[in-house]
Amino acid sequence: MTDNAYRVDTTSRLAQWRIDNLASCTYRKSDPFKIGKWNWRLVIEKNRYLLIKLHPELTSSIKDGPPIASFIIRVVSLLGGRKALVHPEIRDKQLKASEDFVWALEVPLTGKFIIDLEFLDLKTASPNGGESCSVWTERFTQNDLRSTPISSLGRMLSESIHTDIIINASDGSIGAHRAVLAARSPVFMSMFSHDLKEKEMSIINITDMSIEACEVFLSYIYGNIIDQDFLDHRLDLLRAADKYDVMELKDACHESLSQDIDTSNVLERLQNASLYHLPKLKICCMQYLVKFGKIYDILEEFNAFMQSADMELVAEVFNEVLSVWKGF
Repeated sequence: MTDNAYRVDTTSRLAQWRIDNLASCTYRKSDPFKIGKWNWRLVIEKNRYLLIKLHPELTSSIKDGPPIASFIIRVVSLLGGRKALVHPEIRDKQLKASEDFVWALEVPLTGKFIIDLEFLDLKTASPNGGESCSVWTERFTQNDLRSTPISSLGRMLSESIHTDIIINASDGSIGAHRAVLAARSPVFMSMFSHDLKEKEMSIINITDMSIEACEVFLSYIYGNIIDQDFLDHRLDLLRAADKYDVMELKDACHESLSQDIDTSNVLERLQNASLYHLPKLKICCMQYLVKFGKIYDILEEFNAFMQSADMELVAEVFNEVLSVWKGF
């Protein structure tokens, strides 16, 4: 039995354990794999039923304690075509030990199969009994997005203190400050440093953004962005960051978009990864679709995507498919 028999492949929030043959084996424990802040283990036991167990490895070095997990787990049989058994979705379950989540399958499994584990969210319990916090929200918004600008700038925007320029979005307007915009974006700096219409008329037209998305973009610029606003408007923020050369925001969007890929958003994110030159996001989308076999879950949408996508991107997807097929 090779080491590959215990390896779990992962990408962002998805883990897959490929079982080639259980045969006479009655117990198997996977190698540890990391999702979120925790190392995890999957365990298979054979007795009257086939038991699948999931648990985190909790150590004193993980100060946040047991995770509160939301996930979908499937068993995909590779014998005679892909057939999946799906456990009902688990929501906000705190996992501490190997017996906290056990799935007993009454259907016998023979031949090759995959245990497919997709985390929808992972939260840490609040030490004072308050609302639990998603580890992914915590990581991208609190740490990355609030470190550069000073918090007092937020009042200048929200209270329209001595604004000296108007930004027109597609469905509304908001006042802002040239100095702040110029300090945060070389594109805005160029507008105000040369005799362009934006400098002369004190107006910037951003007609490709809604006023709501524009306000969130400015909230980032001024340092008072709200966590949920960032998550809800990441694609709008990505486009604005690319257009106005706000690189730290583009990097934060890139990293965050790579972390919660699922079947409902993977094709749109793959398209944006190609459009805005986001290599990590493109790799994660490709792996999710091809290596982890999620193409089969969205075949109709994928076929429509391949007919309309950029030819260079289509070629990259086909090359990825071929490279995975060669590995089998």
